[in-house]
Amino acid sequence: MAFIEIAVLTSSDRCSRGEAEDVSGRLVGEMVKAIGGRVAAYDITPDEIPAIKEKLIHYCDSLKVNVVITTGGTGFSGRDVTPEATAQVLEKNIPGLSELMRAEGLKKTKKAVLSRGISGIRKNTIILNLPGSPKAVKESLEAVLDLIPHALEMLRGGGH
Repeated sequence: MAFIEIAVLTSSDRCSRGEAEDVSGRLVGEMVKAIGGRVAAYDITPDEIPAIKEKLIHYCDSLKVNVVITTGGTGFSGRDVTPEATAQVLEKNIPGLSELMRAEGLKKTKKAVLSRGISGIRKNTIILNLPGSPKAVKESLEAVLDLIPHALEMLRGGGH
């Protein structure tokens, strides 16, 4: 089985300054192994639209990874801008994946509906925004992880 090339991007001012450890980004890297995922790139950016966009474009256009999974920056604070940065690089939206992540999270906490994460496609890459907390990352990614191989097959023209 071929590996699914994954890029992981953590958006966090504190992690980017070395003031906090990026537990969530590492957790994503571990979880994707269940579907044959291999982390081809991993970065931490501050919560700034230009920095996030630059990484997303690099992953999709230059590295040509299959999937980009972001963590962090999906909340309500003024610095939470990951969905806005992601929206600026997407060519197509995949609302169902984000809806499913929130719906599954809702089974555990009403706060799940407060995540503003989006999902979509740029070129041949699927981009998923996950929340920043390790618990929310685990629950969100568990909700959609098994769909990723089929979604990639569809993206390659494999039908439904």
